Amino acid sequence: MSKQSLTARIPAYKQAFASGEIQKTYQSLVGIVQTLRTEFHQKYKGEMSVANVLHGYIDFTYFYLQNDYLKQRKLKLAIVFNHQQAQFELWLLGQTKDVQLSYWQKLRDVKWVDKEVMPEYSIFEITLLSTPDFDDTDKLSACIHSEFTTLTSEIFETLLAYE
Repeated sequence: MSKQSLTARIPAYKQAFASGEIQKTYQSLVGIVQTLRTEFHQKYKGEMSVANVLHGYIDFTYFYLQNDYLKQRKLKLAIVFNHQQAQFELWLLGQTKDVQLSYWQKLRDVKWVDKEVMPEYSIFEITLLSTPDFDDTDKLSACIHSEFTTLTSEIFETLLAYE
């Protein structure tokens, strides 16, 4: 983070917003996440609850998914759009920091888990789609659904194995 004062950073901030491109791009990306959320809600109805789309600051746009198994363990999955990396990710989260820390410690030998440092907001984060084609949203959606299906199967097997 720059040591420059907030007032000194304002001209660059205003310039970044001047063309309107950031706002349009952000709204389009959030729209893609909202469409994904609707698809997941329809696809997993009765199997998983799917929360509404949430916005981090300008960094993450995401929605949670939870089934009875996860709920009983105070865990959630999240489909996350990481704006800085412009990629989709799948996160496993704990309901509280204590739950998160407990699972991070328990799962440290798992391939997705950083053994050294627990992520700030999750137990682990897996890239679902690193180079999305935002112009072909049908393909983008199909890839995310396919990766989600494969990874959640592995995640549930892993969680069961570590109980």
